[in-house]
Amino acid sequence: MRCRLLFTWMIGFSLIFAFTDAVSGVEKLDRGLVALEREDGSVFLSWRLLDTDPDDIAFEIHRRWTVDDVNRGMIRTPYRRTYYLDENLLQDKGITYTYQIYRYSGKKKQEPYKPLRKIKITQTGRAKPYISIPLKGDYDFQKVGIADLDGDGTYEYVIKQPNFNTDPYQRPGYWKRSPTTYKLEAYRLDGTMMWRYDMGWAIEAGIWYSPWIVYDVDGDGKAEVYCKAGVGDPREEAGHVKTGPEYLAKIDGQTGKIIARTDWLSRDGYPSYNYYCRNFLTVAYLDGKKPSLIMQRGTYNLIKTQALDKDFKRIWYWESPQEKRKYRGQGSHGLITADVDGDGRDELVIGAAVLDDNGKGLWSLEMGHPDVCYVADIDPTNPGLEVFYGFETRQKTDGICVVDAKTGRKLWAHKKPTRHIHSQGMAGDILAEFPGIEVYGGERDYKERWLYSAKGKLIEFRETGTLSPRPVWWDADPQKEVVVSGVIRDWGKDPLQPVKGRVIAVVDCLGDYREEVITSLKGELRIYTTTIPAYDRRPCLMQDHRYRMGVVAQTMGYYYPAQLGK
Repeated sequence: MRCRLLFTWMIGFSLIFAFTDAVSGVEKLDRGLVALEREDGSVFLSWRLLDTDPDDIAFEIHRRWTVDDVNRGMIRTPYRRTYYLDENLLQDKGITYTYQIYRYSGKKKQEPYKPLRKIKITQTGRAKPYISIPLKGDYDFQKVGIADLDGDGTYEYVIKQPNFNTDPYQRPGYWKRSPTTYKLEAYRLDGTMMWRYDMGWAIEAGIWYSPWIVYDVDGDGKAEVYCKAGVGDPREEAGHVKTGPEYLAKIDGQTGKIIARTDWLSRDGYPSYNYYCRNFLTVAYLDGKKPSLIMQRGTYNLIKTQALDKDFKRIWYWESPQEKRKYRGQGSHGLITADVDGDGRDELVIGAAVLDDNGKGLWSLEMGHPDVCYVADIDPTNPGLEVFYGFETRQKTDGICVVDAKTGRKLWAHKKPTRHIHSQGMAGDILAEFPGIEVYGGERDYKERWLYSAKGKLIEFRETGTLSPRPVWWDADPQKEVVVSGVIRDWGKDPLQPVKGRVIAVVDCLGDYREEVITSLKGELRIYTTTIPAYDRRPCLMQDHRYRMGVVAQTMGYYYPAQLGK
């Protein structure tokens, strides 16, 4: 039975990558080789399979070390999987091993005969299932952006620190005066700090004031950083920023210097500070060929959205009052890029409404603001993609629902009243007995939780705690695990891996197709990666367009784990 499930899973993921959104712009990636020491003293290696690799590709692993000033080596025969478990190590601590991998196609090593990746690990006798990047100060961070800043095929990590947040809502206990300014910092995987950019006092220290993304929009093979920016210190006596120029800034990914800027969407037309201080920024392939920048202002009231090309020239501009149907107040806590109508061009799911690639409204549920919003192939029997919603606005019914992404037609809905479906919820295939993706949402103040199957069947469960468990591909079975309460585990089962620090992101940034868990500790960015062998192989998830756009969007609003495309 397990073999049949595994075969079905492998076929399914082959189809996912065969029919992924038809857009260009795939990053040039290296093999992402990672080597980690396990509890039994062995070394686990894994590396990327790329979607350009031929079907018959295999790999050769070389291992070298030095004993008594003599170089020793070992050559492994061609190996089709994308992991290797090295159990034949010397038992002396302190020996440094150097691993290199080479690529084969057919029976011949591909020329030129050069290693695809090289990595060193020193035997310590202690298991360490993570890579640590030390930060340049005793602080933790709020967000992490992942992209190749220098064009060498290796991802760098851009953080926003410190981990402080304030909300524009003016009820006591929400808005707080900013104690300091946000800084963006770029780090290489080896811990080298590349640069620091201070966002300044014109940007209050809250998520909604400070949208930023990291992506190669201009097409030079090196990612840029884009962020909302201001000038000087325009704070009022109480600490609010209500005046002064506002910009979209382009920051050079290698130096951290501003190299271009354009005007941000204006504050005009909003009834109050709470409404105009909510800003978003993302990337979409509106023509299916090249990336465009998307700026948005507004969530609960007036919504303004603008698309720009790589030179900051306007492609289109949209305001919610332009539509005959009600788009006002339909915004979410993020922007989702997805080709919902299957035309090869990206649309924008702004919340309970969708904008077509041409900047016109496609559909609106007219239900108000959703806290929870995911776009994925939730129900494999429904053609195309679906959207899972959990609404902040009070609903007599349908406060949790799954709709067809192309039309907005409700496929099923929760039929009891809801008061406030809170936080980010979850969408992930965590249970083998239910086809498709399970969805989860709840109410913080009333301690109610609901887990539904893709078809809308309410599932009994005993999980407690967070309203936002993070699904992650960690072990070697078809289902995702979850990160919850400081551990990675199968849903409702025993822990597989403890993690320390606040979970910032779940993303396939190293090794094979399984995902990494990035956490923030004081003075440290930590990347947990699995050391469990996987007997199948599939391409790096970051080469799936929907998944990659989901990772881009994770730095500008609520954190919503990325979902695969069709």
